[in-house]
Amino acid sequence: SKKKGLSFEEKRARMMEIFFETKDVFQLKDLEKIAPKEKGITSMSVKEILQSLVDDGMVDTDRIGTSNYFWAFPSKALHARKRKLEELESQFAESSQKKEALQKSIEKSKIGREDTAERAALLQELATLRQKKEQLKAEIDKYRECDPDVVEEMRQTNQVAKEAANRWTDNIFSIKSWAKRKFGFEESRIDKGFGIPEDLDYID
Repeated sequence: SKKKGLSFEEKRARMMEIFFETKDVFQLKDLEKIAPKEKGITSMSVKEILQSLVDDGMVDTDRIGTSNYFWAFPSKALHARKRKLEELESQFAESSQKKEALQKSIEKSKIGREDTAERAALLQELATLRQKKEQLKAEIDKYRECDPDVVEEMRQTNQVAKEAANRWTDNIFSIKSWAKRKFGFEESRIDKGFGIPEDLDYID
């Protein structure tokens, strides 16, 4: 069977191994020779992989004379991952505050207050937070090869966001059920009147 090629993230991880294992400084031409032989990274993709690591702050570079040199040390990579984790934790804290505000609004809406604009705003906030959850998941996948402990902590954070989103969805279903019992509305009429998507459902 045909051997499957390395993914972009696998190439990035293997490139970092070259720096961490040797603790040396390289030029691009050096890495284009070493990477294919020792890490299975094609020489044509070395420059792109290296640039992506420089852009993410994981590899340092400097120009000396007419040549560019590249290096990276484990301690710097650890600090970079810690900074990324702090950014994600800050984003999650902001999402948690929005969740609390939404929870209060939902509780108020249960007391028979029919406000189409308010419901539309709640659904919009729910969609925004779900999008934030997907962004956090993408960040986790991006750094999957770097640090298992950091990844596990971010996965737990993602699970909390998922459970919160499902609770908000459950509250919307409760409000619809209450409206059907109190006013005898059909479910399709409630969805249309308050802008609730027909495919609204819990996140698996």
